[in-house]
Amino acid sequence: MKRSFDRRQVLTWGAGVAAIAALGIPGGPAHAKNDVEEVIAKFTGGKTPTTGKVKLDLPEIAENGNTVPMTVAVESPMTTESYVSDVLVVTDGNPRAGVAVFHFSPASGVAEANTRIRLATSQNIIAVAKMNDGSFFTATKAVKVTIGGCGG
Repeated sequence: MKRSFDRRQVLTWGAGVAAIAALGIPGGPAHAKNDVEEVIAKFTGGKTPTTGKVKLDLPEIAENGNTVPMTVAVESPMTTESYVSDVLVVTDGNPRAGVAVFHFSPASGVAEANTRIRLATSQNIIAVAKMNDGSFFTATKAVKVTIGGCGG
């Protein structure tokens, strides 16, 4: 059996599809929840990081959120007895909290990483460093974005 649609049915279906696309799909990227606490808790195994040893270098005002320069450094001798093993960088304003994870070893020489990150809006950037002895250190830096990372 051949099914045919009249003009009114096609326009109704088209309007429905456009409305769904404009509102987004629940649970999709447009409705993503920032999970910063969960990401940090998973990284630290539930331990509370201590403020100190970590330095975040970002501009206080970013003219464009699409490309914000960032340097994260951790004070450590980077010897086999004492070194930084991992650094987690998260944000509290992007749809998803996770930004980057850097891995280090004593052979790294220094615990420092430079990159550019994308920020959707003005927000806090949080770095958490894991030391080889299982301790955690953190730093937070607020960045004001004047042009949104998503073109707005």
